[in-house]
Amino acid sequence: MVARLVTDPQLESPDDFYQALIDAHRGLSTAESHALNARLVLLLANQVGSLAVLQQALDAARRCGEHGGHEAARTDD
Repeated sequence: MVARLVTDPQLESPDDFYQALIDAHRGLSTAESHALNARLVLLLANQVGSLAVLQQALDAARRCGEHGGHEAARTDD
């Protein structure tokens, strides 16, 4: 059984997380902000652990960016 990416809302406090993310970037240069994002992605990838799920997330994020909307990230089709 291959693990599947969960795209249904799971974040218990999305507004608080968004604020924390904005706060983490406050005062950083563009390069520092990009480096922070890279470190965050690697930490979260380690938490997920499954290459199959991470690939699904990469594919979903890519589709979302190509189509300009979050619905393109759905994987339950």
